[in-house]
This record gives sequence, C-alpha cells and structure tokens, in this order.
Amino acid sequence: MPETASLVADLTSLDEPRAEAAVAALADLGETALEATLPLLQSPSSETRWWAVRVAAAVQTPRAAAALIAALDDRDPLVRQAAAIGLRLQPSIEAAPALVSRLGDRDRLLARLASDALAALGASALPHLRRALRSSDVATRIYATRALASMDEPGVTPYLFAALDDDSPLVQHWAERGLERRGVGMVFFVP
Repeated sequence: MPETASLVADLTSLDEPRAEAAVAALADLGETALEATLPLLQSPSSETRWWAVRVAAAVQTPRAAAALIAALDDRDPLVRQAAAIGLRLQPSIEAAPALVSRLGDRDRLLARLASDALAALGASALPHLRRALRSSDVATRIYATRALASMDEPGVTPYLFAALDDDSPLVQHWAERGLERRGVGMVFFVP
C-alpha cells in the first residue's frame, strides 16, 4: 500500500503532470486504486474530487461506474462533467436514469456529455431515451434525439421518425441528421 499512498499524494499534489501520471498508474491497480481514491470523493476540494472521478473513469469496474453515477450529483459542475465523460468511456446501464435526468440540465455541456454517454450504451438505452422523447422539457428532448442520432443501432429509426413531428426545430434537426446518417429518406437515381 505504500505505493498506492504515494500515487494518491501525486494525484492530489496540484501538479497536473504528476497527477496524470498517478491516474495511469492507479488505473493499473484496479480495485486497489478505488479503495484509496473513492474516499476522496468526499473531499471539500472540488479539484480533489475531480481527480478521484478521473481515476474512477480509468478503472473499468462496476464499483467505479457506481462512483461515477454518484458524482453526477456533485456540487461542482466540472466534477459532474468529468463523471459524464467517465460514463461514456465505461458505459453502464445503471447510469441511464441519472444520465437522462441530466439531458435537461442548465449546464449544456453536461447535457451534451450525458447525451454522449447514453449513446455509448447503445440499444440498452432505447427505453430510457424513448421516455425522454416524451418529456415536457425541450432540452431533454433535444439531447435525447441527439443521442439517438449518434447511435449505430437499427432500432433508433422509428424514434427518429417520431421526433420529426416534435415542435422543436432542434429536435427535428437531430432527427433529420440521424436519419441522413442511416441513409433513410435518400433517393438515388440514375441520371
């Protein structure tokens, strides 16, 4: 454990290159790293919490994913954004409800990152995104449609067609982009 303690000291040193090197080394330690870094999520320092989230994002385990889900509720927007990025890197269906709730966030970067994380879930996110498309909140519908548009799942096509009827021009835009990406609606002809 002395090595782990030294890495945690580097992680919280406020020296970015040292902290980045510590993240890489801690990621190789897996669960041992989580034992040492997850308590940092309770730190009063938002920077310390951010680095703890950074480690959780690099350690691909269910426990790390659970920590990232919890960090979506952090009081600091940068920590929440880092958690959403982490959930894109290690998709977890357990995160879907929390990510859907962030689609309408006033922090539009967080909403976009949550959309990306939902898209990374693939077909397993479809029931959650279908409900989001019926939200009364226009931002939620926009970012849900954006997630659908960026997925490589054949099952999204009916949802994208339905989104074309939304009142929001941005929802319609993302639906059109998603359909174009799939070649739906394109007409080919011989001149």
